[in-house]
Amino acid sequence: MSETYRTVGGRGEAAFEERGSRFIGYIAPAETVADAEEFVAAIENEHPDASHNVPAYRVRADPLREYASDDGEPGGSAGKPALTVMEREEIENVAAVVTRYYGGTNLGVGGLARAYGRAVKLALDDAGTVEQRPHERLRLAVDYDDSGTVRGILESSDVEFEAEYEERASFAVRVPSADAEELRERLLSATSGRAELESDDGE
Repeated sequence: MSETYRTVGGRGEAAFEERGSRFIGYIAPAETVADAEEFVAAIENEHPDASHNVPAYRVRADPLREYASDDGEPGGSAGKPALTVMEREEIENVAAVVTRYYGGTNLGVGGLARAYGRAVKLALDDAGTVEQRPHERLRLAVDYDDSGTVRGILESSDVEFEAEYEERASFAVRVPSADAEELRERLLSATSGRAELESDDGE
């Protein structure tokens, strides 16, 4: 996969009416399939009374994971047009849901396809796009004697991390893939191999 990729800069939302039906497009970053499915479920929970909640996502994996569902709309009229917008815009690690409240007038397959595609495009425009580097997630656990050393290394590196201090100190780290191996080696060397390191779900 390429070293950099396009994704959304944050959450986006847009709404419009088409012949009485209300369409609301939602889009958000999703670094894993689990993230994407969690976002889809959250939107469905926000709109349990909607006629349809149509999901689509593209997540970087090996190979790229793509998913879309028509959620009860005529075959090919909803999920595929939503996914096509993501493909055309060449964005990855992204999830979208289009919520529809039926207004009493059938739009036909062509009309539905245009409306669902438009909802995703407008939400995407609202979110904006950014260039991202591939990242990996690491988890490590150390005894308290080593926790200051580990924290110092993480703070001096180009990484995001969260720390928890319970029986041992544990760190959830998000590191650019190109730098992951060097960071592992630094952490193991600094703790004389005492750090327990494992990979989390990669991107």
